[in-house]
Amino acid sequence: MNKHDGKGLSFAKRIYLPRSIGLGIGFFSVLATLYPTHPSGWVWALLVFNGFIWPHVAYQLARLSRQPYQAERRNLIYDSLGGGFWAGAMGLSPLPTVTVLSMMAMNNIAAGGQRLFIYGSLAQAFGALVAILIFSPAFNPGSTPLQIYACLPMLVIYPIAVGLVSYQVAVKLSAHKHILSKLSRTDSLTGLLNHGSWKDLLHIEFGNCQTLERNTTIALIDIDHFKNINDSYGHIVGDTVLKLMSDALVRKLRDSDLVGRYGGDEFCVILPNTSRQQAFEILERLRLAMNAHHDVLLPQLQIGLSVGIASYGPHLTDAAMWLHEADKALYSAKSSGRNRVVVATTEPPQFAWSNPQLE
Repeated sequence: MNKHDGKGLSFAKRIYLPRSIGLGIGFFSVLATLYPTHPSGWVWALLVFNGFIWPHVAYQLARLSRQPYQAERRNLIYDSLGGGFWAGAMGLSPLPTVTVLSMMAMNNIAAGGQRLFIYGSLAQAFGALVAILIFSPAFNPGSTPLQIYACLPMLVIYPIAVGLVSYQVAVKLSAHKHILSKLSRTDSLTGLLNHGSWKDLLHIEFGNCQTLERNTTIALIDIDHFKNINDSYGHIVGDTVLKLMSDALVRKLRDSDLVGRYGGDEFCVILPNTSRQQAFEILERLRLAMNAHHDVLLPQLQIGLSVGIASYGPHLTDAAMWLHEADKALYSAKSSGRNRVVVATTEPPQFAWSNPQLE
């Protein structure tokens, strides 16, 4: 929540419903206690205003404020001040007083924690003192049946309203947490896994290969001469090529494959349950698809891919060694002419599988 520059309106909106319900049903708790004392007309008018008009006034005060969050916190203090006033006017009659003040204390804690609770308690005490000085009410420790029945809605309905608002906030926080978690794991430009997240999955997959004896292949992919694309056509076109590449990876690969942006113009792929030959065929189709891309606005633009592939083997001691083999295969693809797929083997030298018609 942003507390400044008018961006705390959502806070005021969340308080609006519990305040309307709480003050509305609290009206009857106070009414049941004050009615036998036959107070003046202005007291009834003030009670009606506090119970049914103030919630809407408070929301408008927050909505029209330049700082709705701060305005709403002041409104909560006013709520507490009013609650204390009615507690004092009722002569601190135990049941309605505890009902009204405890509900407001719960609201203050839910909205502002310990600090707002303390400020609210001080406001309640001040309001009660003012009412006692005005009315000098007699203290009555007992509770009439009318007071008991009048307080029941407050004890039942208001906690449900606060619980509903708290649940809605928890759902929104969970959704925001999920979004933030996804953002922390993905690359902002391409939407693929970022470097760190992909490497975490690589370590997990390495463990799966060890324990489940799974045949998995990984690949590192480099867009050939990407710097020249940026220099010749500009970074906007370069970003477009990266997005084209990421879209092609998503389309050409399987749902089970784990695709990430390794950094710059490099991409990385984990292909579970995939042999070297199968991986070669999959990535060769990807390479051909990118080679065939044609932009009518940029007819001179050609996209080539250098790809290094490494399959899991028992000789690998950790995920870093596995990644290093794919990196060596990628280096071999680039040093031997680029725009090809090279597969790493456990015995030197490395060899390349590629389409001779494209050489």
